[in-house]
Amino acid sequence: MKTLCMVALAAFGFLALADFKFAQDQPDGERRFELSSTTFENGATLPISAIQNIQYEGSNVCSIDGSPGGDESPELSWTHAPRGTKSFVVIVFDTDGFTHWGMYNISAAITQLPENAGVAGSTYGPQVVNTYGTLNYGGPCPPPNYPPDVHDYVFTVYALDRKLDLPTSTNFPPTADTLFSALVEAGRCGHILGSASISGLYSTTPE
Repeated sequence: MKTLCMVALAAFGFLALADFKFAQDQPDGERRFELSSTTFENGATLPISAIQNIQYEGSNVCSIDGSPGGDESPELSWTHAPRGTKSFVVIVFDTDGFTHWGMYNISAAITQLPENAGVAGSTYGPQVVNTYGTLNYGGPCPPPNYPPDVHDYVFTVYALDRKLDLPTSTNFPPTADTLFSALVEAGRCGHILGSASISGLYSTTPE
């Protein structure tokens, strides 16, 4: 798990630098690619509907007061996609090193994912194995009283001029590592046209 986290962090760092380059290279007069959500405000606490629901003795260990989590991916909308976009990739990444959701080859005609689009077998796009080992969105569930007390979950949409070719099979579905590696390679080859991010916070540690 530690190796996977390091690979994801390294890839995330590379893609963050790439995003800075996209901002610098943006043509004059072209509006910036932007991501937003009606489920939560950028930089605010994620709602319980987006939180994992792991029950122990009748209580959800992923919430401070034991409230059940909805474990539903938040609504995401993006605007002003770069010209030439052929597909989108959406990733939800805990800056502490875990990937909670990865969906790729989303149609260029799509500009919005409704709440709970990250269910198993979603029709919006293929998904990769997340931190919990499942092919769907997996909500936050950080351990209480263990630093960092507040976790930062980054939601990023990437616009590409092509679709990603990830190896897939019923027995060995693509992992988050595979997706990160494919994105890094796409970035190196100039296939990532732009990206946009927002973040949500969450903690299970009482104040």
